[in-house]
Amino acid sequence: MGRLIVTDRDAGSQEIDAIEGESLMVVIRDAGLGIAAICGGQCACGTCHCLIHPAWFGKLPAAKEDEIALVESLEYFEAGRSRLTCQIIFNNRLDGLALSIAPEE
Repeated sequence: MGRLIVTDRDAGSQEIDAIEGESLMVVIRDAGLGIAAICGGQCACGTCHCLIHPAWFGKLPAAKEDEIALVESLEYFEAGRSRLTCQIIFNNRLDGLALSIAPEE
């Protein structure tokens, strides 16, 4: 078990528990922090878009082509920060990961 530091859309910051092996999308959605996850984690909708804190972005596994194409098409895309939480699986190396939930599209 580890922790995520999540800034919600109202700029409130919360620390939430994260279970190794769960996607960040599931962790954040189950905490009730406003991620819709309409496609259920299939990298098809962008409703789990987040902005990773710059200090953490390079520590994440590289995004695959389909994720890159989707986040680059989003209105609130930020190079070097935008990721889909459905594509990031939590592990203990990510303990303390800080991110912000992106504005709704």
